[in-house]
Order: sequence, then C-alpha cells, then structure tokens
Amino acid sequence: MATRDATWRYRDRFGDRYGRTFFRRFGPGVVSSIGAGSYQGEPTVAVDDRHRDALVTALENGCNVLDTAPDYRCGRAESVVGDALETADVERDAVLLATKGGFVPFDGGRPADPAEYVREQFVETGIVDPADLARGSHAIAPDFLETMLDRSLDALGVETIDCYYVHNPETQLEARPREDVYEQLQAAFEQLEREIAAGRIGRYGVASWEAFRVPPEHDQHLSLSRVLDCARSAAESVGGDADDHDFEAIQLPFNVHMADAFTSAHHEDPESGEAVSALEFAHREGLSVFASAALMGGELVAGLPEDISAELAGDSPAQRAINFARSAPAVAAALVGMGRQSHVREDLAAGTFDPLGASAFDAVFE
Repeated sequence: MATRDATWRYRDRFGDRYGRTFFRRFGPGVVSSIGAGSYQGEPTVAVDDRHRDALVTALENGCNVLDTAPDYRCGRAESVVGDALETADVERDAVLLATKGGFVPFDGGRPADPAEYVREQFVETGIVDPADLARGSHAIAPDFLETMLDRSLDALGVETIDCYYVHNPETQLEARPREDVYEQLQAAFEQLEREIAAGRIGRYGVASWEAFRVPPEHDQHLSLSRVLDCARSAAESVGGDADDHDFEAIQLPFNVHMADAFTSAHHEDPESGEAVSALEFAHREGLSVFASAALMGGELVAGLPEDISAELAGDSPAQRAINFARSAPAVAAALVGMGRQSHVREDLAAGTFDPLGASAFDAVFE
C-alpha cells in the first residue's frame, strides 16, 4: 500500500525534474499530478508488451499514479499494470494503484457471444445475480465487488489496492429507479469499508462518466451530495462514525471539450443549499478528483482551441491539454493513456510547466 514515507521518497527522487506543484497530497502521502491510464489498446500480446514498457518508463520518471480496471482491454490491462509495477525500479509503497469494480470483465479477448459468456462465467457460477445486472454486464452488488476485488488483487499481483472505485454506477439507472441506485451504492460502500478494515484496499471512491456532469433531470445523473450521504451512512452501518468514512476520490472526464464538471452547477452544497459544479463540490468537501480523458482519447493531441491554447503552458498541444486538466480545482491528477514510451516522455514533460492559477483558470471561461 502507498505510504507517506515511500511517496515522499519518490517525490524527493523525481521532484526536481518538475514544477513546484507537480506532486500533490492524496491519501497518506503525495501523488504525481499526471497519472497513467490503461483503458485504450487492442487486446493483443504486442500491445501488452508496448504498454508494459511505457508504464515502466512512466514509473521510473516521476509518475506514481496507475489507474486501471478489470474490464479494460478485454481483461488484460490489470495484469500488464501489475507486471509494470513489479518490473519498475520503484518501491511498491511509493505508487498509488487504483482499480475499479462494476463491469463484468472478459478473459483476454472479446467472446463471440458476450451475453452467453456472462451467463456461463458469472451468472451460472453464482458470481452475480442476474437481478443485479444492468445492461447485461454491470453490477455493484457487495458480493460481486468482493469477487472482483479478489480477481484484481490476483491480476495485479499485490496485497492491497490503494484506491478502489465503484465503476460507473450510473449504468444501474438503466435498470432501476434512482433511489434504488443510492441504496445499492450504500451497500457497496459498506462492503468497501469492510475491505478497508481487512487491509485489502486503502480508500474508495466513484469513477463515473456522465453521473456527475449532467443535470439532475438527466437519466444518468447522480447527486454528489447523496453519494456522500451514502458514504456517511455506510461508515455508521459498519460501526464507525459518519464523518470517518473512507470515500475520498471521484473520477470523471475533464478536458477542454468536456469541462462541464467545472462550468455546470448541477450539485447542491449540503451546507448552503447553493448549486455548485462537481469540482467545486469536491473542493468544498475535501474530495480529490482524478480527471480521466485529459487528452480526450488522443483527439486533443491534434490541437486545442486557439483562445484556450494561448493561456496554457506547454511545448505541444498534448502538454497544454494535460496542463488544462491539472489546473482545475480539486484535481489531484490528470489521467493520460500512456501506450508508448515516446508518449510517456512527452506527457510527463507537461509537468515541467506550472499549471494555471485559480484566477487564470477562471479567466479561460470568461
């Protein structure tokens, strides 16, 4: 598990290469504000090898945030991340390792009949109750998450995962009412609180795509205030204090073309009743945000809008796009898919530039 001492040693080793705010506080220690994602890429051995080399390069050059999930790349991503962590010349305890639970993973490749695969491998084996499934492939029931965590620990080759996300819980809104989904989330959080007590994860959060960016009337909306209430209730249900919950992180997409987590006030501040953005809510509640899709799946490598690009530091469009995401309030790290060693070096070099200050970032949207 990532520790204070090991992450600070990592910062001491690499900090002089980067700007003053490149490393930021999260959990017990510090994390690089550029993290390595593992979502993209074909499910092949060649891509496995290329990604492994890229991740080793990232770890050995100042990136100590690894983000993955059991379903990424048809079930291959976690093993590659684990191999990279084992191979790299870094301490395991210096790295924030994050994975997720929610989507049914394939076994290394896309099956000819995905529905039959889910039925044979997950339903008939008792791993998931069909009543818990949404879209035929997503569940957040406690028993399912427990099994997924077992598999993730095995695939990653570790004893503990530092941050475990409930993955895209808004998917469940396609199968049941919103109030039922909040009840599901509380049950899931209770399970994760128990996993923390057992030493298998360090903290937890929610990784989302639409849930926290869309307005309340949208079919995929989830209220951050209600989600936080679920965490507080979960902590009490397992015998703790409501304010001692371990819900510490949210993941959502954030980039120059998907900036609604900053620009749209879709969440209610529980103290004032004021409508605030997802990022402002996180800032006020002390939650850390991990910004996925910082390069919008590679699209922003080609360029950014001129008026925004002119405000950002960086030697390339990719670096400026990364620094846009790093500049947003409450963001601990911008997550970037690092599939090639050449990409790693360019992406991490964005961290040699300082992000925008709060006033300058606000001015981008004026």
